[in-house]
Amino acid sequence: MPNPLLHAVHVYPVKSAAGCAPGEVKIEPWGPAGDRRWMLVDPVGKVVTQRPQPSLALTRADPLPGGGIRLSAPGRESLSVAVPESAGTTDVQLWKDKVEAVEADAGAHAWFSEYLGTEVRLVHLDDPARRRPIDPDYAEPGETVSFADGYPLLVTTLSSLDALNSLIAQGDHADESPLPMNRFRPNAVLDGTAPWAEDDWKRIAIGGVTFRVAKPCGRCVVTTTNQRTAQRGKEPLRTLARHRRSGDQLLFGQNLVPEGTGTIRVGDPVKILE
Repeated sequence: MPNPLLHAVHVYPVKSAAGCAPGEVKIEPWGPAGDRRWMLVDPVGKVVTQRPQPSLALTRADPLPGGGIRLSAPGRESLSVAVPESAGTTDVQLWKDKVEAVEADAGAHAWFSEYLGTEVRLVHLDDPARRRPIDPDYAEPGETVSFADGYPLLVTTLSSLDALNSLIAQGDHADESPLPMNRFRPNAVLDGTAPWAEDDWKRIAIGGVTFRVAKPCGRCVVTTTNQRTAQRGKEPLRTLARHRRSGDQLLFGQNLVPEGTGTIRVGDPVKILE
């Protein structure tokens, strides 16, 4: 087995929108710089994701200098959105967490609402250092996270995706295989590991940054959504349910918490520390 390396990095400026794949990314205590600092909420402040709105996969948010984003989507004119001034915060609900955020301007709300055909608002996480603690069962005191589902980074491996696709090809929905890695929306994709080796990791280093492996990632219906067409199938959840179930969780990938800061780059060596 060759020495593991960082194959790709991904950043998702707006939660559930399409991501970008820079050659390098700065790792902050709460995750990759610019990752999931923006999120959509409904009129009562609850998070809106691809789960009920698969067409969000077709929207794109490209980062702009200063933390703003440029939005694009099929049939829509692009729109630049600046980081809103923190004149005041509003409470939003992200799964079980109540989080303070700052609303974007009315033009951003209208852009997304018209595209999705339902009323939504775009909000920004102005202070990730203190707004949202990580689940204390898996965190050290003071550790925080962005608008990601629960942890600062998600790591996946090419070998495990290959193994999963082989299992899908043997199942009832073989026509859906092979699935691309974008179904799993990772931040870091590694090459040169054995299939499912990540199940046993406790600490890893990517380049000069070390990470604690918090817990496996339980997968949802978003993984069944074709990220290029927004159409849904049955896989990988059918196969994960047969081969990668732990209690009520269907597992693929590992959640990471940074133990320091720095920059990770495609091609960086990966070391399994524990």
